[in-house]
Amino acid sequence: MAPTRQITAIANKQLELRDQLWPDRRNLLWNRKENKGFATIPKTLPLILNIMDDMTKGAPVSSTYLGLWCSTWDNSYVAVTRPVEMSIIAGFGGQRGEHTWAGRMKKLQELHFIDIKAGKSGPMSHVIIWNPHLILRYHHDVAKTPGMTEASFTGLIERAMEIGAADMMKTLEGMPVSAEGPIPLLAAANRELAKAAELAAAAAAAAAATSPAATAFVVPPMPGTVPLPPPAATPVATPAPPAPPVVANEPEQAATPVADQDPLAAPGS
Repeated sequence: MAPTRQITAIANKQLELRDQLWPDRRNLLWNRKENKGFATIPKTLPLILNIMDDMTKGAPVSSTYLGLWCSTWDNSYVAVTRPVEMSIIAGFGGQRGEHTWAGRMKKLQELHFIDIKAGKSGPMSHVIIWNPHLILRYHHDVAKTPGMTEASFTGLIERAMEIGAADMMKTLEGMPVSAEGPIPLLAAANRELAKAAELAAAAAAAAAATSPAATAFVVPPMPGTVPLPPPAATPVATPAPPAPPVVANEPEQAATPVADQDPLAAPGS
């Protein structure tokens, strides 16, 4: 698949060439960014529709499938509130139009392209559209459904490689054939992957919580043994206070002798 930058460059060159060939016609084109009421479809859809009709010889289902896809809101779900309208969209008019449309819907369900649930609008009130690439891989790799030729499937693979449709490149070889198709098996596999991811995340969180950086690891005592008391703390000698500075003693001065005086003697005698 080409990088996004390369795809953008190609699109810009094509846009420039288009405006050179048809100048001043841009406002006459339909643009999904400027106009409402559009549906997103895979670029492989024309090939998918051809293969569908090859698989249902005599009862083509492509128009019914396309009508369903164009009734979604980019959610792969269709609320069928007016079956008559849906049959007309698929190209089945007249008194038996709705009956014919219902038969095509059942065929699409039998081939596992869609699933149907009953509701207030009748037995076909809710429809979900599965990924057609996965379904066609199942018909080719597992079920070996008649009507799908190797040439048409190879053409689909080539187109998927051109546009980078990686989901079309995933083989389903080894999957058992099931009357319910591949969806329940793939859903179960996804649940197992999600569960494994949750367990791995929980294990990583537990390991981080008990890592040496988070908490100290204490070895538990062996069964039947008495845990030893913790070792006594080693006494730390208290450093002696610093000795006072030594000051040199000054030499003692001799006392001045004082003459004995007679307290009765007269002064000056």
